[in-house]
Amino acid sequence: MATSPLKAASRSLLAQSWRLLCRNKLRSSACDRSRAISSYGYTQAKALVYSKYGEPKDVLSIHGHSISPAAGSSVVVRMLVAPINPADVNQIQGVYPAKPEMNTALGTSEAAAVAGNEGVGEVISTGSGVKSLSKGDWVIMKSTGQGTWRTHMAVDESQLLKIDNKEGLTPLQVGTVSVNPCTAYRMLLDSAKWNFMGDEWFIQNGANSGVGRAAIQLGKEWGFKSINVIRGRENKEEEQKLKQDLLDIGATKVITEEELMSREIKDQIKEWTHGGREQIKVGLNCVGGKPATALAKFLSPGATMVTYGAMSKQPLAHPASLLIFKDISFTGFWVSKWSDRNPEQKKQTVDDVLRLTRARKFKDIPVQECKWGWETEVDTLKAAVQGTLGGFRPGKGVFVFEET
Repeated sequence: MATSPLKAASRSLLAQSWRLLCRNKLRSSACDRSRAISSYGYTQAKALVYSKYGEPKDVLSIHGHSISPAAGSSVVVRMLVAPINPADVNQIQGVYPAKPEMNTALGTSEAAAVAGNEGVGEVISTGSGVKSLSKGDWVIMKSTGQGTWRTHMAVDESQLLKIDNKEGLTPLQVGTVSVNPCTAYRMLLDSAKWNFMGDEWFIQNGANSGVGRAAIQLGKEWGFKSINVIRGRENKEEEQKLKQDLLDIGATKVITEEELMSREIKDQIKEWTHGGREQIKVGLNCVGGKPATALAKFLSPGATMVTYGAMSKQPLAHPASLLIFKDISFTGFWVSKWSDRNPEQKKQTVDDVLRLTRARKFKDIPVQECKWGWETEVDTLKAAVQGTLGGFRPGKGVFVFEET
């Protein structure tokens, strides 16, 4: 039977509508599963950038851009975790010695830099010339200044360090390994000649920091005893809880700055070190000012004090007697410079810390996670960065990237 023109037109219109509905559903479903890859192989990315120096809340912005398919020796990396370190904030403020290059490589209207220096990512594609990396590998940055506060990046394989064995590890553990743990590791091992017999000490302030916690755990593993100085809390129950937390991860003694500067502490430390027969070989300082001076006075003759921060923003002032009669050495450590100069040693250090982590001898640091998904508002991200400047914080801020 012949179909009328009206019925045929109606069927055609219905079929077109059905195809359009299915196509839209398919697109929506694909978009929900992954926003990262377009039909032409381009990766859609977002980055926290800044074109001028200032407070993070004032100068940071989100920039969306496309990343071309990997070619040659380049790889495309999806970020998994990126910490928010105080040095990152100082860099944005323009008061940090190292300043990243600002350019328009990502298509920004003004020359800009991507913030962040630490993190772990997953390789999602590789160019034909890539030899050392494959899809699915986890990588960290070989050097600083590469900009880790972004969902994806295109980078040459020579700028990445592969995590050879990611089994038993979380992205958080790997993403926070290259700054604080490496700082503690190198300062302790490289600043003294240790006999590893269990009768040697180090003393540190900022013991609740990421570096401080790493030093406690590494010291315990190597047989070093430790005196750990924290800032006192108005809430004494909270203070005692913090002390116990540090004791639980391997601290030998935990005291407050007030206790360090009291008259009684001299006799206490003398008792702890068996009259000074057990030497305090290294001091780790991230505070400065009077607390640092007080700490240095308890170092044994020939010891080394390493400064890696200045939280109090006060200068170091040491009596001449420490230099003349006790032969104390005062030096500094900047993990960014060490990392850039010693990429192979950095990899060895990272691998050893991750070995301890996998063996559950090195515990995760407390963190405050900021989830970063495709729809996350820029104000949420800026607030997480600005919050790093706050006083007592329950943990290090970290960006945790969702599937995008």
